[in-house]
Amino acid sequence: MRLPGTRYQEPGWEGVRKLLGSCSLAAFARCEPSELLDPVPNDVSLALYVDLLAEALHALGRSARAQAAGNSYGDSNAELALLLACELAARPADWAAFRTALANEHARAPAFWRRPGGEALLRKKVNDMFAVLRDKVDADNYQAACGRPCSPNRIYAYRMLDTAYGAVARLFAGWCEHRAQVGAILGRPLDAGLPIEVRQLQSIAACRPEWIMRWSETLERFSGAAGPLHTRSKRFDSLKDNPAKIGEMLAEIGEYEALSSNRDGDWLHDRLHDREAAGAWLEDYWRVLDESEQASTPGPDLILEAAGEALDAFPATEPAVTGSALPVDDDPAEAARALSVSLPPGFVRAARAAGDADSWSARLLARETLPVRLAVYLKLLGGVDDSYPDEWRDPATGALPTMAQLAALDEVSLPTLRKRRDAAIARLQGEAPCSTTNGRMN
Repeated sequence: MRLPGTRYQEPGWEGVRKLLGSCSLAAFARCEPSELLDPVPNDVSLALYVDLLAEALHALGRSARAQAAGNSYGDSNAELALLLACELAARPADWAAFRTALANEHARAPAFWRRPGGEALLRKKVNDMFAVLRDKVDADNYQAACGRPCSPNRIYAYRMLDTAYGAVARLFAGWCEHRAQVGAILGRPLDAGLPIEVRQLQSIAACRPEWIMRWSETLERFSGAAGPLHTRSKRFDSLKDNPAKIGEMLAEIGEYEALSSNRDGDWLHDRLHDREAAGAWLEDYWRVLDESEQASTPGPDLILEAAGEALDAFPATEPAVTGSALPVDDDPAEAARALSVSLPPGFVRAARAAGDADSWSARLLARETLPVRLAVYLKLLGGVDDSYPDEWRDPATGALPTMAQLAALDEVSLPTLRKRRDAAIARLQGEAPCSTTNGRMN
């Protein structure tokens, strides 16, 4: 989970917690825990513990666990653990609470850390201290980043909702195996088809508050443990029966995750993914259009109607233009297809006229349609090449149209265009002259 200013709320916290626990045990190996109890002053024992903990963290600084990523911002486990140790040094009240818990356990079982299982209990006390501290630190940083009040308990509530969303998303992904519970969460029995909500739940921002509330309500029935919003605990009292507040918090998590995720991935990969998705949509569009044309009572096509209306706005004749401006195409259907993929209406005519009829490649590809020829060059030379005339380029990108655009222009599906392109390339390679110049069109 990401929130403004926070650094310890992501799954990487588990690595930070384990590192702090192991280094604390190393510190206690050099300093008997009884030395940290009364009558030693709180500030003295705190300074001693922090110094020993920092030394242990530095000693393990090059280990795999220490170097592992502690969050998605690039902070390592070692860096986050050391920062939290420094925060503890500045918060003596949290150390005093730890000493009290240690003293109470010591009173019940003197020197419990030396008994079987005592080391695990000591480590748990340390983990509890740092778990409370991390929410305090992140709450303070959230307030500094947003200018809004935030308590550690509110941070805990954010984390609970993020965890609940993850559980709901997993149930939705396996809805066939969890049909009864998913139906209870959606508030209706499920039929054999895929519920539309399963496809809609792509992020926490799309998660509805009532799903979280029903998930918590049904948890005891399906897992045996009461849901977080249906226990006697008062920790989430402000969220119980308050879908508006739950929705507000879910939206805030989703909004910040969407904003901060821009720095995570390769933007070029994301752009190519978007193009592929757009291509798949266009392929479906042309398939449905073809089916509607073959049907007995084809329905109106709104996109082509809009394109036709746009063509009506152009005069029948255009004055001569210079540069990369394109003339109006004589074929309204070609112009409509060009408009449907964000190309100028005269693109097909201008691009066809700009072809190099004297090149050997053009002669071999003469029987192919313009989109197939451009697809061949797109595959062999890439989207941008000095040999391309301006009329072949998409004015919006300065490159050849994408495969999806070319498939729409050719009125074929994307797989069909790929097959025709590959067949044309095979023919070119079989007839290629002995000498070429840097792969350019000769």
